[in-house]
Amino acid sequence: MMKNKTLWGYFFLAPQLLGLVAFALIPLVFSIVLSFMDWDGFGTKSFIGLENFIGQFQSPVFWKSLRNTVLYTILYIPIGVSISLLLAFALNKVKGKELYRIFYFMPVVTSSVSVGVIWMWILNGDFGILNQLLGVFGIAGPQWLTNTSLVMISIVMLSVWWQVGFNMIIFLAGLQGISKSYYEAADIDGASGFQKFRHITLPMLSPTTFFVTIMAIISSFQVFDQAYVMTMGGPAKSSYTIVYHIYELAFVNFRMGESAAAAIILFTIIMIFTLIQFKVSKRWVHYEE
Repeated sequence: MMKNKTLWGYFFLAPQLLGLVAFALIPLVFSIVLSFMDWDGFGTKSFIGLENFIGQFQSPVFWKSLRNTVLYTILYIPIGVSISLLLAFALNKVKGKELYRIFYFMPVVTSSVSVGVIWMWILNGDFGILNQLLGVFGIAGPQWLTNTSLVMISIVMLSVWWQVGFNMIIFLAGLQGISKSYYEAADIDGASGFQKFRHITLPMLSPTTFFVTIMAIISSFQVFDQAYVMTMGGPAKSSYTIVYHIYELAFVNFRMGESAAAAIILFTIIMIFTLIQFKVSKRWVHYEE
């Protein structure tokens, strides 16, 4: 009987394992091999060793794309995570929270191209809704998408609006998983609302915060759709991200080997950041025993 259950287990796991091998492991191995090749996507491949990696590290465009991606991550993570957490706190205690969840989650299921087009209209410097609203208060709105200093902030605003519902739902689930007995014990001891938030809510929510932060950092390093749809990486490559750089090398310039090398470098950066996060998490993430 036990053997049959084991076989059925492998049977149901098989589609997932096949998908993982076909769409993750094989492309990863192919990318690693390709990063040591000179190939235009059509002709014969030739082995050139580390030349693609050296070329990327010597390329000012690569460093520009990496700086833009890091800037986006630095701006997006604290703003996106904080707003998601605040919304989750607010919705955790209101009536009709199901309706609000749907309202805030709707942008998440909207396609990235549609979201980008909508925000191009909102942020248009001449007739955009945002500048029209600023004009009501006598403020002259800037050119959000053509100003090199503001374009990344504009993309961050879009990303926060687009993804806040997803992170909010995760935080909300984390909040509802905290046992009420902790708060009842704190009430007996006369703890204030802030003390309960500081010593109960935040520590008990730390595994959720850790998960949301890790996922947000990984997705931030892979930002592409927003910059492609709204600005095409401009102006003056101010919104040119590293995934945009990988895309352009591969499908515009047909330098597949260099594109694969840039992708492997990005993979390594994300892996290092994730490992550091897991290492540091032991100091602030508390798991309920």
